[in-house]
Amino acid sequence: MTAERPAPPVAPRRPAKLVAHGDERVDEWYWLRDKDDPEVISHLGAENDHTREALAHTAAAQELIFEEMRGRILETDMSVPATKGRWSYYSRTVERLQYPISCRRRVADGPDGEEQVLLDQNELAEGHDYFAVVNHSVSPDASLLAYATDCDGSERYTLHVRDLATGHDLADEVPGTYYGLAWAADNRTVFYTKVDEATRPHQLWRHVVGTPAADDVLVFQEDDDHFFLGVHETLSERYILLGLESKVTSEVHYLSTDDPNGKFQVVQPREQGVEYEVDHHAGAGGERFFIVTNAGGAENFKLVEAPVATPGSDHWTEVVPHRPDVRLDGIEVFVGHMVLYEKTGGLRRIAIRRVSDGDTYVIDQPEPVYTVYPETNLEFDTRTFRYGYSSLVTPRSVYDYDLEGRSSRLLKRQPVLGGYEPEEYETQRLWAIAPDGVKVPMSVVHRRGLVLDGSAPTLLYGYGSYESSVDPSFSAFRLSLLERGFVFAIAHVRGGGEMGRHWYDDGKILHKKNTFSDFIACSQHLVAEGYTAPERLAIRGGSAGGLLMGAVTNIAPELFKAVVAVVPFVDVLTTILDESLPLTVMEWEEWGNPKADPEIYRYIKSYSPYDNVEALPYPAMLVLGGLNDPRVSYWEPAKWVQRLRERSTSANTVLLKTEMGGGHMGPSGRYDAWREEALITTFVLDALGLPLPGSSS
Repeated sequence: MTAERPAPPVAPRRPAKLVAHGDERVDEWYWLRDKDDPEVISHLGAENDHTREALAHTAAAQELIFEEMRGRILETDMSVPATKGRWSYYSRTVERLQYPISCRRRVADGPDGEEQVLLDQNELAEGHDYFAVVNHSVSPDASLLAYATDCDGSERYTLHVRDLATGHDLADEVPGTYYGLAWAADNRTVFYTKVDEATRPHQLWRHVVGTPAADDVLVFQEDDDHFFLGVHETLSERYILLGLESKVTSEVHYLSTDDPNGKFQVVQPREQGVEYEVDHHAGAGGERFFIVTNAGGAENFKLVEAPVATPGSDHWTEVVPHRPDVRLDGIEVFVGHMVLYEKTGGLRRIAIRRVSDGDTYVIDQPEPVYTVYPETNLEFDTRTFRYGYSSLVTPRSVYDYDLEGRSSRLLKRQPVLGGYEPEEYETQRLWAIAPDGVKVPMSVVHRRGLVLDGSAPTLLYGYGSYESSVDPSFSAFRLSLLERGFVFAIAHVRGGGEMGRHWYDDGKILHKKNTFSDFIACSQHLVAEGYTAPERLAIRGGSAGGLLMGAVTNIAPELFKAVVAVVPFVDVLTTILDESLPLTVMEWEEWGNPKADPEIYRYIKSYSPYDNVEALPYPAMLVLGGLNDPRVSYWEPAKWVQRLRERSTSANTVLLKTEMGGGHMGPSGRYDAWREEALITTFVLDALGLPLPGSSS
């Protein structure tokens, strides 16, 4: 950065904490964990002030970038309506309003019929710095709306029920709920989940509309700390499914929606290492469950079916066998067809299978590098399937697919204002070679006709954990970089799910370092092939992707000029040793249990970013955290920044910005989120020494 920078705040010194487990680790910033300590809050505030001052020379550019991004968005817009029964449901946004408005119209009245507003989040968000809604679900008879709100980013939600005839909330109010909600067929009974002290959803409760929350009934409690509990209805609306999942094991229970006071029955008792998910089908052949599972060594999963009356594995019949080159990601079941979501060759695809005879085919897509995903499908008895499509150059698009006629119809492509022309950009798939010889895919986009002379500024994104795939999709915000000559790339590193289950297994526990070496190989490939150079290369990742950012900058700081780490999971060893923290016990199946296995302890210690900060020339860094984050505690980025500043041998800026009223997801309002993107974009431009908007250079 070229501007004269203010000195960072001097954090108060406290006695160091000895963190021991078979050896000794001294943590000089352990005291920052105490959220109730006024000095901690004061320190975070001082860091926010410092970041604002350090970037003051970019303030005008941030505003220009924000307006540039905003100028590409159709601010008053509407989603494609989805039909269920007599109603057509949609959401819309209004210029200058932060949050969406949920609405519906009667199908019989057509698209110009009278609109009924179900929920205006802008009204509910008034007076709150943070606001989020989950579990937005209309009762089967369409008379009631259940929804849950969070006003601080802690992801602990208060459940509400709204009478849609009057538009007013009923007296029903249940605090402390979590993700997941299901209606029974009586239109009065709602099932919801609650979390324990470690923010693990472990209980299923039953609430009857019109009764006090104190009268709610605990239906099920999962006491094994490795398992998360979730609940949802099948699309057929015949069953409520209670899912219990660890990282490697599943168990599903089911209950007829006609019998809300009944007892849940297990599909197949849990067996360590066996995963499965369930959907329901009812048709001419009777009732059955379709089950996606890895049982019997099906590494990439297979599809089986079983009678509802006897759904255990002894009665499973194979429908789609295991395929070593195709990962079966999930299914969506309709009366006459089922949709198979599959991964092969690093891309996601959609296959359609006719239920009656098994005839199966893949929906063709127009680009070689793209992603597809389910859109809102509300009706079981339908011949139309709705899906979304996007690529790094094609804005998000909504299609209706005729399951009988085998044809797609484009309903909407997200508008991009300001004259965006997709033809001016090109996207492709590159392959880097990891140190162990494995080919690692990258999705890349840039202006058409890029000269490969190493001069292009580049932003490389990565994640690589939990079998989560970072699929190549469009972002209007990214255009602010692409229009300035940037290359944008996604490194599909091991630990993610892009290349099948083995890709995930080869990037977890004692193979975690493959994630880091893959990312470095992708960075080196971009340099070697002439896309960029280290002095023009910025990298970005969030959460577990923030761990990736911390690890690779410890390994090869000279390879990167700038780093953006969003809610970074960087104090891995301390967190995974602490069972009182959210997610820790369940995470042992992702990272390993360092308390039980000395080899795991040593391995995590050898890569944990906070534990491996050394006297190295670190690049410029922007680190973002959330004070109420239940997934990555705010103190992880706060401690990491302090240690980086003390040990770095470079003069590069390391900045910390903590969202004091939010959590893991960052700012909740769309304009606030856009401003954060403008901040990040401006930081990257400035850190790479590029001209800022509005500057004379």
